[in-house]
Amino acid sequence: MEDFTKLPRVMGIKQTTKALQKDQVKTLYIAIDAETKTLGLIEEKAKEKGIQIIEVPSMKELGKAFGIDVGSACAAILKDL
Repeated sequence: MEDFTKLPRVMGIKQTTKALQKDQVKTLYIAIDAETKTLGLIEEKAKEKGIQIIEVPSMKELGKAFGIDVGSACAAILKDL
């Protein structure tokens, strides 16, 4: 997986949800091993807005790609504002 640490980004359910509400998300990443109802709502909102959704094998891998030492259920690359 790519290294996204140099791009504008958000990580975690709360930050990703806020970015989606503000129409700031360019690409959404969701960890397959993260099982929460909230992720379903985030994914549904992203689909409604026509945002590209990419599934990642694990929360750990997603966290690492986004520059954190812990796993993340979801993360997003932000639009250039």
